[in-house]
Amino acid sequence: MWRYRIVLTVFLAFSILPRTAAAQASPAERLTADTHRATPGGATFTAPAGWSIETSKNMVVLTPPETETHVAIVDCQASDARAAVAAAWAAYKPEAKRPVKLVTPRPAREGWEERQVFDYETSPNERAVVQVIASRAGSTWTVFILDGSEPTVEKRGAPLAMIYSSLRPKGYQRETFAGRQAHELDAARVAQLKEFVQTSMQELGIPGASLALVDGGKVVYEGGFGVRELGKPEPVDENTTFMAASNTKGMTTLLLAELVDEKKLAWDEPVVDVYPNFKLGDPETTKKVLVKNLICACTGLPRQDLEWLFEFKNATPLSELALLGTMQPTSKFGEVFQYSNLMAAAAGYIGAHVLYPDMELGAAYNRAMQEKVFDPLGMKSTTFDYARALAGDHATPHGDDVDGKPSVASMDLNYSIVPARPAGGVWTSAADLIRYAQLELALGKLPDGTQLVSAENLLARRAPQIAAGEDTMYGMGLEVDRKWGVPVVSHGGSMAGFKSNWYILPDSGIGAVLLTNSDNGGMLLGPFERRLLEVVFDGKPEAAGDVATQAARHKAEMAKDRQRLVVPAAPGLASGLARHYSSRELGDLTVLSDGGTTIFDLGEWKSAVASRKNDDGTVSFITIDPTFVGAFEFVVGVRDGKRALIIRDGQHEYTFMETA
Repeated sequence: MWRYRIVLTVFLAFSILPRTAAAQASPAERLTADTHRATPGGATFTAPAGWSIETSKNMVVLTPPETETHVAIVDCQASDARAAVAAAWAAYKPEAKRPVKLVTPRPAREGWEERQVFDYETSPNERAVVQVIASRAGSTWTVFILDGSEPTVEKRGAPLAMIYSSLRPKGYQRETFAGRQAHELDAARVAQLKEFVQTSMQELGIPGASLALVDGGKVVYEGGFGVRELGKPEPVDENTTFMAASNTKGMTTLLLAELVDEKKLAWDEPVVDVYPNFKLGDPETTKKVLVKNLICACTGLPRQDLEWLFEFKNATPLSELALLGTMQPTSKFGEVFQYSNLMAAAAGYIGAHVLYPDMELGAAYNRAMQEKVFDPLGMKSTTFDYARALAGDHATPHGDDVDGKPSVASMDLNYSIVPARPAGGVWTSAADLIRYAQLELALGKLPDGTQLVSAENLLARRAPQIAAGEDTMYGMGLEVDRKWGVPVVSHGGSMAGFKSNWYILPDSGIGAVLLTNSDNGGMLLGPFERRLLEVVFDGKPEAAGDVATQAARHKAEMAKDRQRLVVPAAPGLASGLARHYSSRELGDLTVLSDGGTTIFDLGEWKSAVASRKNDDGTVSFITIDPTFVGAFEFVVGVRDGKRALIIRDGQHEYTFMETA
């Protein structure tokens, strides 16, 4: 659900110069299915369906349907990573002269003995990304160049991730746990997982975390580490509540599964037959959406979060559904993974409306989830009531400040999800959320033997709806990852200052829940999944190295970005701002000054801003409060003779115009 910048786990940055045609390249081939291919040097990868591929002497170039974006994979012999990258650019686009912003290492993985990531400087108005990853196996370097436009990189994030994550040296056989017997989560193995979480928290600067583990139908551990809030002594325990954000989605589809059991819904039923007022910006897409498509990330509707993140003071469930009616698909139905929070909100509200048609949508959803999910599972502390959560044993959100110091953060922006809460508004504890994981492992059966939901309809939620990467399929608010040869069913959650995940190994009867009260907790979630598998299957010890590398890269990125920021914002630049601005979609913005600090006040939330002069001569003002650092970038401009501030998400641009 969070974050607002374009953030792909592997890539970021672009160049939109015309591509130099590869010398003696083969004719472009359009692929009709995901296809296993190899570079001329023998490195293997998967090329996505719908993309074009050209091969020359030492290079493969892949192009999506949007032809301004390219991935080049270049084989070369070189003395080091920098020389390899220079050789790759010379082969792909010799005229490119963009300066390198940052070079950071990645751990040796997937047969690669060395990996270096090169990020390049861009200016916001270019809407361009250039990122290069140089990987070495033996004496051969394989250089991956991402060179494209920001809207396409966001839209095609899943196939881009598939290309890179599938790129492996010739002859390499990936580690697999398929066929291995899972170890019991005994005291020694539980201790290993606890130690990993605690060590990672220190390395990543996470104030508090809560963990629960289940094995063989029984909870084998639940507890907490660290503090609920920096500067205060109250510890986190298994009953401390956190915002679980998008982990709400799987519980929402559990509600739908129960309704399918009761014949009140059908997975293949058109949504307009259930709720005639359902409407997207495109009438044809509206007609195609079935109940199972509401949280499938497969309808072509893009991630368009700024409109509900900025303007929510007077929002209601009905107004959020109306907002969906203004949103246009940017890809074909079923073509590519695109995550939509408002579609997930619609799923919950429509399901609740089926149960309680005479109630207001939000109240109906709260009641439906309480009666159909939380009460039967015994999730006593789980709630959508923020006042209740904040009055009890709860975690406070944290994020790094502009200088990289972990700090207490504001809750203001987190209220944005209240009117769209089926997508991510739940507060829960590890002790509660592990009960949900238990139900998933028990195929819908409660500990007392009661079948809450049929196995058939519980499992229907895991059926693949769209590919989210090389080994990951997205179902209905659930992901199924088979990277290491065994299925891992999971989902993550992300709001300001809260990062969380739950995981189950359905073939082994093992599950885990991890909740954190820090943005930096996001860097722990993937490595924890790997560590769980390492402990259960005696896998190669990689998770700790992944955490260390992420921590180092995060610090390096923050330090590099900080070099170009003027904090507080430069007075001469800030004095050129108008006092008031307004956007049709995002509401009003007031520029405030407090003791020399410039503050952008959006009404619902506010943040201090830094200024930055961009390479193209433009000026940006960038939010810098904890959890907001670098999240929102406003570019100074002029529109129709008036002062303007322009802000963008991956595929959309919004303009705040000067007002009187």
